[in-house]
Amino acid sequence: MDVLPLLLLVAGSAAVAGAARRTPVPAPLLIVAVALLISYVPGVPAYELDPDVVLPLVLPPLLYTAATDSSYLDLRAQLRPVALLSVGYVLFATLVVGWAAYLLVPGLPLPAALVLGAVVAPPDAVAATAVARRVGLPSRITTILQGESLVNDATAITAYKVALAAAVGEGATWAGGVREFLLAAVGGVVVGLVLMIPIHWLRTHMNEALLQNTLSLLIPFVAYGIAEQFNASGVLAVVVVALYLGHRSWEVDFATRLQEEAVWKMVAFVLESAVFALIGLQLPVVLKGLGAYAGASAAWYALALFLVVVATRFVWVFPATFLPRILSARIREREDNPTWKGPFIIGWAGMRGVVSLAIAFSIPLTVHGGDAFPERNLILFLTFTTVIGTLVVQGLTLPPLIRLLKLPGRDTQAETLAEANAQAQASRAAEERLDELLADERNALPPPLAERLRTVMERRRNAVWERLGAVNPVTGETADDTYRRLSREMIGTERDVFVKLRDHRYIDDEMLRTLLRRLDLEEAAAYREAA
Repeated sequence: MDVLPLLLLVAGSAAVAGAARRTPVPAPLLIVAVALLISYVPGVPAYELDPDVVLPLVLPPLLYTAATDSSYLDLRAQLRPVALLSVGYVLFATLVVGWAAYLLVPGLPLPAALVLGAVVAPPDAVAATAVARRVGLPSRITTILQGESLVNDATAITAYKVALAAAVGEGATWAGGVREFLLAAVGGVVVGLVLMIPIHWLRTHMNEALLQNTLSLLIPFVAYGIAEQFNASGVLAVVVVALYLGHRSWEVDFATRLQEEAVWKMVAFVLESAVFALIGLQLPVVLKGLGAYAGASAAWYALALFLVVVATRFVWVFPATFLPRILSARIREREDNPTWKGPFIIGWAGMRGVVSLAIAFSIPLTVHGGDAFPERNLILFLTFTTVIGTLVVQGLTLPPLIRLLKLPGRDTQAETLAEANAQAQASRAAEERLDELLADERNALPPPLAERLRTVMERRRNAVWERLGAVNPVTGETADDTYRRLSREMIGTERDVFVKLRDHRYIDDEMLRTLLRRLDLEEAAAYREAA
């Protein structure tokens, strides 16, 4: 692909994503809709999705940033539902959807139908996390969906390889398929376990934040590439490494964390936006070559397969939620009794995405003997319509569905109270440590400086409690909000003075950058983002 179309893709998708923030429509859906319209504008270049680019170059960083933002402890607590969805459901959907496609489409061989089933089986990590963040799902449901989407790609890719081997006549067997799946899964986990400790050691022993963040950008590609070299799951290797690094991120110095957060937010934003744009731009490509299936028959197959995909998820989710409780007294004692609403939302939140399309485009053109792969173009079309259908229908209806079911959202009051209690404990420990340090004559400080340390510490302790207090009847702000706003105004005034001094040549640009960076850090501390 030429550079200009690539730049247009990135810039255009980012612009639409930015515009979506001003609308109630989730950014992924608006990007897909705009890309669908643009795909038929005369002169728009053909953006054919290349699996050799998406799987090794786009998927690893997206998985990495999603996994580092996830909670290892929360995922461990929800291991059973996550495993049932990321492994059990994907294999179940592969078989059910494949068998349904075999019955629906005349002349579609069963192995090729199973290839289609494996392709559309996994809900997408990008779609799930993007929509979950926007609609404000309860934390347990969000954890389950994120955990599922981190691991299910590995299951689907392995199932696809087994079904593809059977479809192209390589004599795949059930026993061989199970063996390949286990080798890929265990191998990916082992590679991740082997890499995570030395990578973390490197991150904690580098003294330059710039070098540490360069390493951070390389980590997902290294983990994915090494695992794939051993025919293991690169997806699982990336997820294992990222979960470990995210869990131990407190051991990295503050400068690295600040830079890393900004860098990965930008990377994730650009890649997610471009990925959803690529999905919408595939329409002309998948329509090309439908041949005898073009028209009403293809539309019927697409609608039927979409309904099967949606129904299959519900058929799996409800028994997977309630059967373990019926069969195990230990689960009943340890876990709260779920209502039907949570499983219903999980069942409806099965949006497919770019991974399904990338796998579909990797289907070879021919099988052994030089014959064309059976109904490859139809499989591409059905994958595309399933992805678009789940993104648009389920993505658009998920927010009102959550409101209709009145699912409890995050308890912000309880979270703020927990944060305040944690800060109070930390502040007490820090105050005791400060007293110990100041008692040593080697740490002697003038009283104003010692008092400043205590004031800053007290400010951190009180800031969270102030968010729980009464609001200003005039502005509607808490005391903490007002403090942040006034602090920002004062810093802004200082910044204006520094710029004027530079413009009048009292200070040079290098000194200006030094002074502005100092103010930026103070502003970040005083006006930190509530997230």
